Amino acid sequence: MWNSGGMKHGPELSFDDEGRPVLITRAALPQDEQHRERVRKYLTLMALRIPALVLAAVAYGIWHNGLVSLGIIVLSIPLPWIAVLIANDRPPRSATEPRRYRGAGPKRTPLFPTAERPALLPPVRPTPSAGGEPGVPG
Repeated sequence: MWNSGGMKHGPELSFDDEGRPVLITRAALPQDEQHRERVRKYLTLMALRIPALVLAAVAYGIWHNGLVSLGIIVLSIPLPWIAVLIANDRPPRSATEPRRYRGAGPKRTPLFPTAERPALLPPVRPTPSAGGEPGVPG
């Protein structure tokens, strides 16, 4: 069997008391788990809309004031957009995650392109022809 006698052990190397590795990678969560978490956040936020509508109806029944009910409904209008933005957000990038170099791909067109030649060129003056007016056959 292989002897790892020269191998360093310690908490900084993620080994347990018996010398076995506890964590061998710092990979991100699998896509399935990330998706499940995003769906859970989305459904939680969207589930708040139904109680908001019920609360608006109850508030109108109690106070007979349409402005309170309308205020509750107006506050529940952006919930779908908020839920989609939060659900589509990726997990935060860790400081150790490598940055990708994007210069090797296709060249991007800048938003405000600059000219590759001088903006003001010397005027081009037509040379007069020998027979009279330029452009008129003589």
